[in-house]
Order: sequence, then C-alpha cells, then structure tokens
Amino acid sequence: MLKYDIFGRGFKLQVAITITCQIAFIFFGYDQGVFSGIVTNENWKHTFGNPNSALEGIIVSIYNLGAFSGCILTFLFGEKFGRRLCMWIAMGWIIAGAILQCTSYSVPQILVARYITGIGTGIETSTVPMYQSELCDADKRGRLVSSEPLFVGVGIVIAYFFDYGMSFIGGPVAWRVPIACQTFFAFVVIFMVFGIPESPRWLYYHGRQEEALQVLCDVWDAPPENEKVHKMHTEILETIALERKNGEYKWSQLFKRDEVQTGRRVLLAYGMQFMNQMGGINLVVYFVPTALENNVGLSPNLSLVIGGCVQTMFFFGSLIPTFFLDKMGRRRPMMWGSLGLAISMMLIAVLLSFNYMPEKYSESARKATSSASVAFFFTYMFIFGASANCIPWVYVPEILPLHARGKGTAVGISANWLWNFVVVMITPTMIANLKWKTYLVFMCTNLAFIPLVFFCYPETKNLTLEEIDFLFIKEGKKGLAQFKERSRPVQESLRPAQEIAEDVEKHADHDSNDADHLETKGEKTVDD
Repeated sequence: MLKYDIFGRGFKLQVAITITCQIAFIFFGYDQGVFSGIVTNENWKHTFGNPNSALEGIIVSIYNLGAFSGCILTFLFGEKFGRRLCMWIAMGWIIAGAILQCTSYSVPQILVARYITGIGTGIETSTVPMYQSELCDADKRGRLVSSEPLFVGVGIVIAYFFDYGMSFIGGPVAWRVPIACQTFFAFVVIFMVFGIPESPRWLYYHGRQEEALQVLCDVWDAPPENEKVHKMHTEILETIALERKNGEYKWSQLFKRDEVQTGRRVLLAYGMQFMNQMGGINLVVYFVPTALENNVGLSPNLSLVIGGCVQTMFFFGSLIPTFFLDKMGRRRPMMWGSLGLAISMMLIAVLLSFNYMPEKYSESARKATSSASVAFFFTYMFIFGASANCIPWVYVPEILPLHARGKGTAVGISANWLWNFVVVMITPTMIANLKWKTYLVFMCTNLAFIPLVFFCYPETKNLTLEEIDFLFIKEGKKGLAQFKERSRPVQESLRPAQEIAEDVEKHADHDSNDADHLETKGEKTVDD
C-alpha cells in the first residue's frame, strides 16, 4: 500500500499515528450513539413502517452482528493484509454502509446497510488498538490505548447532541444527515492512513526487515545505530526467532496447553470483552432516551437532552484510566467498577418500581422516585467510563503472547460485538415487557464479574509484555512476585529476549522434576 511523507519523522509522526487511531474511535463512538436519537424520530418510524420493539432491536443490533463478521474477516485475512491496509479497507466498508443507510426507504435495505457498516467497524476495532500498541513507547502504551475508548465517548456525545439539534428540523433530513456524517470521520482516517507507516512488528514478521528498521528510525527520529532503535530491532528479531523455534503456532491447538498457556490467555481476552458488554452499557448508550421516555415518563425532547448529558459522563469517567491506569492496575478497577455498576442498576430498578405500583403510591411520590432514578444513569456511565470501558481494550492485546496477538485480538474483540448484538437485540423487548426489572438482570451480571476477575485474571500493570509471559509458565512465582512489588514505571524490557530463550530451554529440561518437587511441598504453580 502506498505511503506518502505527509507527517515527517519523530514526534510529528507519533502524533499523527495517535490522532489517526483516535479519530477512528471517534467514528466508533459516533456510530454507537447516532441511532439512539434516530429510533425515536417520527419520520424514521413512518419510513420503516412503525417497527415494533423486536424489529427495532434487530435494526439496531444487526450492526453489531456485522462487526462480529468483521472480526472474523480480520482473523482470516488481517495478518496477510497488514495493519494499514486493514484500516483502509475498514473505512471503505463504512463509507459504503453509510451511503446505503442514509438512502434507505425499506427495512431490508437498512438491515443490509447497517450490516455492511458493522463489518467495517469490526475490522477497525480489531486492528486499531493493536496498531497503536505496536507503534508507541512501552511507558506510554497504557495511556495511549486507553485514550481510544475515551474518544469513543467523544463520538457518542457528538452523535447525541447532533441528533438533538437535527430533531428540531424534522422530516427525513433529521435522521438522514446524521447517518451520512459518519463518512466524514472515515474520509479523514483514509487520508491519515496514507501518511503513517506500517507496523514494524508486522514487517519484521513477514521478512521485510529493511522496511521495518526504516519505520523504527522514522518514528523515533534516530539512525539505525541509535541505542533505542538497535535494541528494539534486536529484541523483535530474537522474539520472532524464539517463537518459530518450534514451528508456526497452529490454531487447531488452541485448547492444548503449551509453554505460555496460549489457549487460556485467548479465553481471558474473550472474557474481558464479554464483561465489557454484559454489564448493560448498551442499555444506556442505545436506549437511554427510550428508557427515560417509557420507564421514567419524561417528554421526548427532555429525554434526548438528558440522554446526551448522560453520555458526557462516559467521557469524564474515561479520563481517569487515560491518566492513571498504570498506577491503578487492571484488577481492582474492574472489580470495584463492577460493584459500582451493579449498585447503580439496582437503585435505578428500585426507584423505577414505584412508578408501576399506582395503587400503593401517590402520583407525586412516583414522579419523585422516577426523577431520582435519572441520577443513577449518570453514576453508571461515569463508573463504566472509569473501569469497564477502557480496561478491556488495554488488557486484550497485552495478555496475549506475541505469536497469537494478531488473531487473538480479533477473537477477543469479537466477544465485544457478539454480545453487543445480543444485548441490543433483546433490550427493547426487555424494556417493553420487564420494565424496571430489566435493570436487575444487569445488576446480577455485574455482581458475577467480581469473583470472575478476582479468581481468573492476573494483574498486568507495570509489567512488560515479556514479563507477562512469565505469569503463565512453570516458574510463574517469579512473575507473580513482580506485580506484588510497589508500582514502578513500565520499561521496554527488563529481560532480553535471549535470556528468556535460555530460561525456556532450561524450564523445558526440568519441568517434570520441578512439578514433582512442588507437589510434595503442596505448593501451587500459576497454571494450576
């Protein structure tokens, strides 16, 4: 794929890479939020035959099924095409889908259009976080990858208030123009991609060493002899050689235990994105105006205004991990966040329940409790932004070993879209039939995540990617000791690749003796 020298070298190029990734995620957020204001538009309803709650759920959620399909395509072809071409292809799908959406006049057409747009989003979200992590300093990786979900919040807020402003115009323009504006972000990303480099790790892996070394020199504005560039060049080559020592990894062996427990780590990545969706976030993102109108009893106009304000809390909450994730760690924010989300859902349910018992409570009491429930939509979005929003996007690529990071990330992100699809499809029916009890369902799922994280997910803060491998091997106690230490800055590598290779060889020779010795002492290894 062609590359033009648009952004120069060094810091300017690093900024361009980061901005490209962030704009891609602004689109992601915009597309997530734009339909929340559209599904209440009278002209939209009339155009598509006043769909009932079940059909409305299918129209909204088929986008997520398309994104799941995009993850599958990335799994199959992403490693062959490379990171830049995947981003470019994703934008092509998105533009085609947006054009079909904004020109739709029938349910079949908008279903196909949203599915096509979703394919592009699935490819984008499977590629962009990995690309960013492969082209930044190790001590900035957590903050930069966390900033991408932060910009999802920016996109959601833009979409909500754009929908609100367009609602005063009325007619088909009120919903066709917001959908068409998705293409703006896609065209910006297409332009930016022509000026940013391919991932050096992908280039090295495919034998294009001279190009990869030049990318390292361009991004860090240094000659090949520079200590930092030379170190990265050497470590990447040694890591690839180590991985290929026993041949290429076969995904048919996913559930067979290997030295670094690849299968378990892919499942951990999948589970982290499962938690991202099954806490009920899309009940709030897609359907908060509908919920405020139907469950709380607010007017359509006020529901849109408050819904937009609720989305701003997503952005403000995401600021916390964007600046402090490496100090907070991964496990504790996820557990405390799940508890906070469960409490918010419980209080929303309790306060809304008064509204459905007119024989027991006066109208003023029912109105007061329904209004009070709005506050906990705000707390839910803030807590989600500070915990389950950013952490899964950081955790998925870092928990995976290098040989499985590309396809493993696609598998992990596919969980986001598959369960996003399920939640969005069932939510309108749940709101219409279960009413306030809908929120109790998601209260239970959030409570279930606390022991899941506590017992299954290791802490990874301030560990290099090489050190994370040592959490999963026989000598894992050394790795465990590292993350129990006081917080320290992330370093590019505390253990050279050659030293790791020597340790792996040593462990392979003594695994059986060590296991017997540990069993007699009643000790446990990390992989127990």
